Amino acid sequence: MKVLKFGGTSVANAHNIMKVVALLEKCKERKVVVISALKGVTDALNEAINKSQSHNDKYEIILKELYQKHCDVIVQVIPEKNQEAILEKVESCFRQIDNLLKGSFYLGELSPKKKDFILAFGEILSSRIVYEKLKSEKQKVAYWDAQELIVTNSNFGNAEVNFELTDYSIQYYFERCQADIIIAPGFIAKDQNGNITTLGRGGSDYTAAIIAAALDADQLEIWTDVSGMYTANPKIVKQAKPIDHILYREAMELSHFGAKVLYAPTIQPVLNKNIPVQIKNTFEPEAIGTLINNKKNDSINPVKGISHIGDITLITVEGSGLIGVYGVSKRLFGAIAKEKINIILITQASSEHSICIAVSENDSLKAKAAIDEEFKYEIKQQKIKPSLVENDQCIIAVVGENMKNHQGLSGKIFSTLGKNNINIRAIAQGASERNISSVIDKKDVKKALNCLHEKFFEGNIKQLNLFIAGVGNVGSKFIEQIQQQKRYLKDNLKINIRVIAVCNSKTMIFDQDGIDLNNWENLLKGGEMACIDSFLSKVEELNLRNSIFIDNTADNQIASVYQHFLKQNVAVVTCNKIACSSDYENYVQLKNLSLKYGAPFLFETNVGAGLPIINTLKNLIVSGDKVNKIQAVLSGSLNFIFNHFCADYSFHDIVKQAGNEGYTEPDPKIDLSGIDVMRKILILIRESGYQMEIDQIHNESFLPKEVLEAESINDFFKALEENEAHFKKLFLEASSKNCRLKYVAEFENGKAKVGLQLIEKEHPFYNLEGKDNIVLFHTDRYAEQPLLIKGAGAGAAVTASGIFADVIRIANI
Repeated sequence: MKVLKFGGTSVANAHNIMKVVALLEKCKERKVVVISALKGVTDALNEAINKSQSHNDKYEIILKELYQKHCDVIVQVIPEKNQEAILEKVESCFRQIDNLLKGSFYLGELSPKKKDFILAFGEILSSRIVYEKLKSEKQKVAYWDAQELIVTNSNFGNAEVNFELTDYSIQYYFERCQADIIIAPGFIAKDQNGNITTLGRGGSDYTAAIIAAALDADQLEIWTDVSGMYTANPKIVKQAKPIDHILYREAMELSHFGAKVLYAPTIQPVLNKNIPVQIKNTFEPEAIGTLINNKKNDSINPVKGISHIGDITLITVEGSGLIGVYGVSKRLFGAIAKEKINIILITQASSEHSICIAVSENDSLKAKAAIDEEFKYEIKQQKIKPSLVENDQCIIAVVGENMKNHQGLSGKIFSTLGKNNINIRAIAQGASERNISSVIDKKDVKKALNCLHEKFFEGNIKQLNLFIAGVGNVGSKFIEQIQQQKRYLKDNLKINIRVIAVCNSKTMIFDQDGIDLNNWENLLKGGEMACIDSFLSKVEELNLRNSIFIDNTADNQIASVYQHFLKQNVAVVTCNKIACSSDYENYVQLKNLSLKYGAPFLFETNVGAGLPIINTLKNLIVSGDKVNKIQAVLSGSLNFIFNHFCADYSFHDIVKQAGNEGYTEPDPKIDLSGIDVMRKILILIRESGYQMEIDQIHNESFLPKEVLEAESINDFFKALEENEAHFKKLFLEASSKNCRLKYVAEFENGKAKVGLQLIEKEHPFYNLEGKDNIVLFHTDRYAEQPLLIKGAGAGAAVTASGIFADVIRIANI
């Protein structure tokens, strides 16, 4: 014999009820079927009650809609000749509800007893509809009124069951019933005075478990709209998956901490009788679902699921008056119990200086008042502080029976949260180690669930969420490379990259599920107006784990907001040199924020595009080496220009060509004036451990005054043409001495300079071709022969690959 329970979604409308009927026809065993109210009915009745108590006559509209909803279902499900009795039942029920709510409307109140009486009608009507449908098909069916079977106390709204009387009643009726199918309403019962009571939200599950335990059923089936219990809430964690098998106590923990697919008290009656519970999907009956029993399996993963409870308030009682005083805890919990407030979590410092409890946010004011009243004498004597209330909290629970046998599991949980800058306000762990619970800020719940799920259930695949600013030459190449390598990264490096946002100077787009990279350009054209403040706010609002902001621009305003990203635990990867070459104080602040908030700040492409210059320099410094001298050609664009400049071409044309091929900044004066090289050598100096500002670098400019003072890009190129003779003279001078022109940056003895130099054939810089960069580090370890790094130092593709490398570096941290 089986007991089956069908939830509100399973009987939400006529179509779904027909699915339930078909499922019952397939099940050949004798069965008791517990039915919830039609989807949304209990919530709507609660809303009507609240409106009536507030003297709001719109409760009448709600009742009319509910009445019509039930009538529509009846007309669609039950043959016309069988409709009269059930329609009369519906009319009678709503007449009673209307009479009670009219009184509530005028009086402004409704007793808990009358609320339960009203709320019971949802299950009464839905179960009657299913019963009449089966009866019309000449099924051997009976109807049990759960009010006559389940006996409770008079705690209206959440009544406690008298199992001795209830079990006897259920067994008595079952022995005398000859039907193959027995239909019963869930959620409702009666106290010993004959008053209707309810078993709490989710009480239909509980009703089914009570009946299953009383009858020693072979199995309890909970039919709902999902395929079992999930490793996490699938609405929040997209990668969550159904749990095939779980132990009773694990299921109890998960349901207690927010897994709404199962009402927490449901487990206890069937646990005592060792009756297996199967959670199934009404709309995917072929899916395996979740089996709950007491048989341990050999799962490698010690964690079975991650659950959470939102809208939690943390209340802390602290003071010297708690230390070594007998009965303090008893008084605290007694005061809470008097107000019938459920304590969800408890933690106490070993010093006994403080006790912390978590309660529902709805109970917070009542709880604080009760605690402060209980300890008013100690508060007056300043032995105990008034209770501290912290709202907008959430409890995250990591659950698994085998967690106690795995060392370091707590460390993994807390380090995972810490790396994502999720502050833990309180921790609770029982001696069984079946559940490790943490109280965190409610705004971090999505990030916490996702990063923990990623850690324990996603095969070590790390998801990176990218926010990209700038989609010009470098940015578009970067997106192209992501698209090309996405599958490889997931299969080989266990990295899953999602581009969440893209923006340029005009528009921006966001998609928290990931932007379609095959169509990002068209999507961006139709995006909202770009605004850096709005962009920041959106990133903060999404609050995604492993977030990385990518700056592919040369924009000063964007560089100025790095600190805001880092404070949100968003990593920053940039080829924009402005931030790291700004005031030394700002440079240090960004570094410190990166350390403080655990958000990497990487800028390898600031110097040498894709060359590993900065990372190599960092490794030298952290290993204890000291940089004494730097010599470098750091501008791929200037190297390209002077390598191609000759008697047959004008300097103007070569600069144009460099820009067209993507080797210069959008404003080429930044490159030719030496500012870009000054920024680069400054970054290397700072990364070497020296303090310096950009105005301390001597710039020996080779540009005539007219070129330097050009106010626009057009004026700049015009000035280049007008000063062609000056550039030809530079070229001829180098040729006459068998030298080549190179724009060189140097640092030695605390001094730095940049400028055009004549390089002889014997020098390492002489054969530097195309757009290549070269850096010589003279260090304590590399004293006789400097460490040399050489390669392509400009171009969209190599710069994009350098940014990509920084992103992968973050994934491996």
